[in-house]
Amino acid sequence: MKLVVGITGASGVGLGLKFLKLLPSDVEVYCVISNSAKIALKYEQNIAMPNSSNFLFYDDDSIGACIASGSFKTDAMIILPCSMNTLAKISVGIADTLITRAFSVALKEKRNIVLAPREMPFNSIQLENMTKLSNLGVTISPPMLGYYSAQQTLDEMENFIIGKWFDTLGISHDLYKRWS
Repeated sequence: MKLVVGITGASGVGLGLKFLKLLPSDVEVYCVISNSAKIALKYEQNIAMPNSSNFLFYDDDSIGACIASGSFKTDAMIILPCSMNTLAKISVGIADTLITRAFSVALKEKRNIVLAPREMPFNSIQLENMTKLSNLGVTISPPMLGYYSAQQTLDEMENFIIGKWFDTLGISHDLYKRWS
């Protein structure tokens, strides 16, 4: 599987990096970390960039990268966290960065796209933007915690969220216990 991962400048950048760390080694990853996400990384503690031979990292200003072209075949894209700025841009077709351009390409090519908007509460404009994108086939999947056990740790809750994203993207995992 070829997966495009966009990490934008919202709180939760660390969850995006954890998502990358938990990806199976057979997933080919094309990752873009926005300039705002790099700033957010400075404020979130204990953050380390994952290192893997199946990851390619691009600068968000590299609009000519392979993932900016529809002729470069990928299977899916996820933007996590998805800032409200990025959400607004992609909902109206603005493609001025590599992340927004890669999204535009994935949308026109009808590829599987997941957005993990990170904001609370959502205002009406944000909800309209999410509804518009959902109606175009984009999966809107905010990082919503599951409370399945009183003894559940934050790490287990994060694994549940990431596992739900893996499910949506068709990536096999054992990050949470499934109901039988």
